[in-house]
Amino acid sequence: MKRILAIGDIHGAFRALKQCLECSKFDYEKDTLITIGDIVDGWGETYECVEELLKIKNRIDIKGNHDDWFQTYFETGIHPTEWRQGGEPTRTSYLKSVGKDVLNPGDIPETHKKFFTSQIYYYIYKGEICFTHGGFDRDHPIDIQHPYTLMWDRDLWEKAKCVSKGGKLSTVDNFKRIFIGHTQCKNMKNPEGFPLTMGGVTNLDTGGGWDGKLTIMDVNTDEYWQSDLVKKLYPEEKGRF
Repeated sequence: MKRILAIGDIHGAFRALKQCLECSKFDYEKDTLITIGDIVDGWGETYECVEELLKIKNRIDIKGNHDDWFQTYFETGIHPTEWRQGGEPTRTSYLKSVGKDVLNPGDIPETHKKFFTSQIYYYIYKGEICFTHGGFDRDHPIDIQHPYTLMWDRDLWEKAKCVSKGGKLSTVDNFKRIFIGHTQCKNMKNPEGFPLTMGGVTNLDTGGGWDGKLTIMDVNTDEYWQSDLVKKLYPEEKGRF
């Protein structure tokens, strides 16, 4: 049976990505994977993450703010944060892949460049379920919103958390459900780092780039699988910061 699954912010955690795909018994030929954005920056295997994702036949890739920074680098030669905010492990990953000490934009494989330049800012499934990295202004149609908003917005999630239990956050597009990442939902109120659904918004950023886990979820059944704590998978690294 074909499934459609969504995965949270990967942040260079190849070992966690593999665990999620294996635990969910993801079928590389039949299932569809929606990556919610932020493939890069954090842990030191971004190159390996992209290589693995390229093996998947059916993918829908959403662009995250960290992905956008990386694309700016290989298109201009200038990284917007000078490889801070988790960028250094990304640079190190690509340096290892080419066996060099200094990275140039030309060292990024063309297949990887195409992966990032082909990412989209949002995806609508069955006309009623929306996927985007950060969020959006719910008072305006999503198709007219600026890419920056779709990658960076956190207000949607903050508003969703205020909706009474069983309620749904209203949007101009009247989405039945919304999937996001970007804002970590592992915190003092959710120390185990479970994916949370509030006001019809499901947050899949369960701290995979920090001290949490990576999460993959079946969009139609809500069944989900998680990696081990990523910091335990990379005991030799510090993560995003």
